[in-house]
Amino acid sequence: MKGPKRPIHAVVTWVKRQPPKVKAFLAVVSGMAALVLLRFIVHDHDNLFIGAETVHAIGISVLIYKLTKEKTCAGLSLKSQELTAIFLAVRLYCSFVMEYDIHTILDSATLGTTLWVIYMIRFKLKSSYMEDKDNFAIYYVVAPCALLALFVHPSTTHHLFNRIAWAFCVYMEAVSVLPQLRVMQNTKIVEPFTAHYVFALGIARFLSCAHWVLQVR
Repeated sequence: MKGPKRPIHAVVTWVKRQPPKVKAFLAVVSGMAALVLLRFIVHDHDNLFIGAETVHAIGISVLIYKLTKEKTCAGLSLKSQELTAIFLAVRLYCSFVMEYDIHTILDSATLGTTLWVIYMIRFKLKSSYMEDKDNFAIYYVVAPCALLALFVHPSTTHHLFNRIAWAFCVYMEAVSVLPQLRVMQNTKIVEPFTAHYVFALGIARFLSCAHWVLQVR
């Protein structure tokens, strides 16, 4: 006879059986519940942003391991890395001119490793790059983010250009993973390292989003 299922296993099995719309609804509800929980247990919300940057760095480390050990960039989106480099460069500029602190150091390290990944995909491992699968037009996200930043940006005492630039990098960060998701959709195959990287990005984006949402009083 089979033993009783563990509650967690039973819940996971039930969720897997649900249609995509129900899964999306459950994901939104879970995210909102997590935000409420974080509001009560996290007193310094700046720690969430540091956590987001740290998790992003871990995701980049997974990519570096893949590129150096497996000598292939198959399944990776160069465009997603380029979008990541753009928003990190803009955020690094904002960090220098607005608030030079620990974020400046973390962003510098993450930008450096991201540029290294771009270099490896473009030159060293170009033969394994699936350019035909990486067909997401990045201007579809860059242009809307820039336009949105012009009209929706923080109302602080900083210079207008810096406030617009900060909003732009926040919006870009939220959508920079889209080309990578497109590659995964086109290839129909998700390698373990790529899946771990995307998972780390998801956690990082959630923590970054939580950092800004919880600032609202």
